Amino acid sequence: MKIVFFGATELGFSCCKLIIEKKLADIACIFTIPREFNISYSKTPVNNATFKDFSYFNNTYGIPVVNVTDKMKTYKEEIELYKPDLILVIGWYYMIPSSIRDIATKGCIGMHGSLLPKYRGGAPLVWAIINGEQETGISMFYLDDGIDDGDIIAQEKITIEPEDTIKTMIDKMTVCSLSLIENYLPRISNGTAPRIKQDNSKATYVPQRKPEDGLINWDWDVKKIKNFIRAQTKPYPGAFTIINEKKVTIWDADIEETKKL
Repeated sequence: MKIVFFGATELGFSCCKLIIEKKLADIACIFTIPREFNISYSKTPVNNATFKDFSYFNNTYGIPVVNVTDKMKTYKEEIELYKPDLILVIGWYYMIPSSIRDIATKGCIGMHGSLLPKYRGGAPLVWAIINGEQETGISMFYLDDGIDDGDIIAQEKITIEPEDTIKTMIDKMTVCSLSLIENYLPRISNGTAPRIKQDNSKATYVPQRKPEDGLINWDWDVKKIKNFIRAQTKPYPGAFTIINEKKVTIWDADIEETKKL
């Protein structure tokens, strides 16, 4: 099975590397995004906090790597040249238009950091921690015209422990994503992978987040403040407060019970 891969993060890099090393498919070409890139929800360039340099795959394996700096539709003809069976999208930031998705005979598949149809949209893992969820997961699904609303191939549940941070949750999600890739790419190739419609009546949506969204509201209860901090700690920009007109980033927090006098 021939794949055109879209990825720009450590997660995408790990998945792409696994496919090559395990010979799960033939990666014909990789499309990636620079560390700083423009996107519709931000007036200024966005910094990819989990960026990974995909030029490694060109240097090591000779796989063509294309930096995407223009609108997606401009790359349609280039993608068509590779005649992919599958387009695989992991750690990506732009919508893939149907004109590109339809090039691949087996469709266009992505990973989303939630148990769809819950937490469709941007930064689902951050939002799950902020909201105090005790469980989330990873979904492998077909990309469609809507926001994360395509048919589901497989999901894995992930527990959010009280001591987890965004970093430990990214690590857990990477392990589960690699498992889904290894178990289901062969089934996608031979046409035996499940294809389950999402229940749109159970869908929830979360918006993308920007660094300025990390401002702490000290009127929140202590649990929400702790969740807010651990959801945005490194490698992300961090939750912050303003003291004497200066921004102070808070990377960690704990809750201590105080005795009443």
